[in-house]
Amino acid sequence: MAVGVFDLFSIGIGPSSSHTVGPMRAAAVFAEELKASGLLAQVASLRVDLYGSLAATGHGHGTMTAILLGLEGFHPELILPEEVEERLAAIAETGTLNLAGAVPLPYGVQDMVLRPLTVLPRHTNGMTFTVSDAEGNVLHTATFFSVGGGFIVREGEEDAAQQELEESKKELPLPFRTAAELLEHCRDTGLGISDIMLLNEKSSRDEEEIRAGLLHIWSVMEACVQTSLQREGVLPGGLKVRRRAPDWFDRIQKESANGEDPDQDGDQGRELGRASYDPRYWQEWVNLVALAVNEENASGGRVVTAPTNGAAGIIPAVLFYALHFAPGMESATQEDRDGVVVKFLLAAGAVGVLYKEQASISGAEVGCQGEVGSASSMAAAGLAEVMGGTPAQVENAAEIAMEHNLGLTCDPIGGLVQVPCIERNAIAAAKAINAAKMALWGDGTHRVSLDEVIITMRETGKDMSDKYKETAMGGLAVNVVEC
Repeated sequence: MAVGVFDLFSIGIGPSSSHTVGPMRAAAVFAEELKASGLLAQVASLRVDLYGSLAATGHGHGTMTAILLGLEGFHPELILPEEVEERLAAIAETGTLNLAGAVPLPYGVQDMVLRPLTVLPRHTNGMTFTVSDAEGNVLHTATFFSVGGGFIVREGEEDAAQQELEESKKELPLPFRTAAELLEHCRDTGLGISDIMLLNEKSSRDEEEIRAGLLHIWSVMEACVQTSLQREGVLPGGLKVRRRAPDWFDRIQKESANGEDPDQDGDQGRELGRASYDPRYWQEWVNLVALAVNEENASGGRVVTAPTNGAAGIIPAVLFYALHFAPGMESATQEDRDGVVVKFLLAAGAVGVLYKEQASISGAEVGCQGEVGSASSMAAAGLAEVMGGTPAQVENAAEIAMEHNLGLTCDPIGGLVQVPCIERNAIAAAKAINAAKMALWGDGTHRVSLDEVIITMRETGKDMSDKYKETAMGGLAVNVVEC
């Protein structure tokens, strides 16, 4: 299928779309194939080989535990955080996983084979699953690649998958691969970027389903923030990174009340619906939302890939700004607000398609510019769209945001999606808002096109040393002592 808005915004668990969500999906697919083939009852042993970036940072990204859950038949968009904790505790205690939910096998994280220095030709995020019978005969094996944003590709099916993608795009009323093609559709039809995306989405589902689906995506983003506000202490993983979102919420509310106690009754009082959105603190609110989402992601909580988990806080933060601080929103009805959500996510999704088609959204492939940079660009486009920008201004906003994220490396300390990832989301959200405002103060004409910036990002990623591409072998990951 052609890449759509619900591919770019999907519900999963943290901390990484390419290292957690993708591997879980691949493992679940493998388990389902075993079940469907009738070979499941013959399985006596299991082997999982992880390559490249998956092996190098898998422990910090939850790759191994995600694979165990996938092999049991769980999917990232359906499993709940409490189920994650329950099943992982059971596997750790018994040393046994239930393959495809049916066959108990003695297997755990420690049994996986890690090959961090071996990179398979297709992508650095490679994984091979193999099952054998009691005599050691291989019953079934498959290699998958997690290519960013939770997307997976099976070895040997790359060409067929690309062909299917191209065929499915022919069914779209207004297909586009580049920003130039997208803007041409806008000129020919007189429609906005979100309208073009909506027309294409309607080729596979009706408009009400699209609207309901996007509002659900936003509700999960809001719930992610709300859940994060109830958690205190330090993040898991050993870096002892303190959660800041709860304290920030309390401080904003207190300062908005001119230093008086806003009558918050502990954790239960941290409710977004009860908050005071003083426009003086719009920047603090944007920071808070971005931090809250990514702290929840770092905890392995339920998030929306937007378009990845490592960059999951940017679009919610900028959309939060659009709903609470953009001009005219103080008198908006609920219907108006719902319309803003739908329009924002459609426009952001259209720009996300451009990155997915022409470059990459995988930090392991092109560095953090592919994750945080893409998300910042998408968010800038969404904000410019809902603030009344022309298609040219929306494209300009997306271009500005990515232009100033070019070369961004992925160098997570300890292989954890915490430092510098969490703060980086807040900084990139601010960049997106500024980019949208700059574009809206212009007439849409600019020297560098969005397509040129996307191609530059792709080429920069190719030239970037592997140690700066989600391997925790360079940058902050080696220059900061873990303590």
